[in-house]
Amino acid sequence: MKSIKNKLSEIKSKIDEKVTVVAVSKTKPIYDILKLYEDGHFDFGENKVQELIVKNKELPKDIKWHMIGHLQRNKVKQIISFIHLIHSVDSIRVLNKINDEAKKINRKVNVLLQVKISENDLKYGFDLNEVQNLLENDFLKKYDFVNVLGLMGMASFTQNNNIINDEFKALNSIYSKFKKTYKFTTLSIGMSGDYELALKNNSNMLRLGSIIFGHRS
Repeated sequence: MKSIKNKLSEIKSKIDEKVTVVAVSKTKPIYDILKLYEDGHFDFGENKVQELIVKNKELPKDIKWHMIGHLQRNKVKQIISFIHLIHSVDSIRVLNKINDEAKKINRKVNVLLQVKISENDLKYGFDLNEVQNLLENDFLKKYDFVNVLGLMGMASFTQNNNIINDEFKALNSIYSKFKKTYKFTTLSIGMSGDYELALKNNSNMLRLGSIIFGHRS
């Protein structure tokens, strides 16, 4: 059986070095994260604020923490001082809250706008038309303490690759359209089951969990 270090190394060997792999460590123990950290991997993703706070306290301070789960406004303050990148900015209200809390500590916080590309009602995010209209109206300029690096999306949970490809393609289209205007650097699409399709659609940040750490119980 391959170790988690070997699994991650194998994935990295197959993709462009410009693609960032976020190892999704939610529910996984400290020692698993340390194995990858000691092997030179620094980007880790969590989807719950409380678990993120605990791991940040216990692990090395040069780890780059990614908040990839739904972020409630009342939890923003708890992570704003150390978070490397918030992927899940899914509303104007959340964006406003991040800007307000970041202003208090005079820190510019990196975020991605989460776009709802799936038909699944449980998914969060701006819809495609909404985010396009916002970007066309130059709404990001009023945020002095938020640095919007790009877009994030989650595909439908389906075995139909055509559906997934169409969803990734739609988000890539908007990303490409506004990339130069906003100096976007990051398109975060692709998880363990669909990352190869994501790479074909210009993804440069993958959120990989089970393919590295194994399936969660």
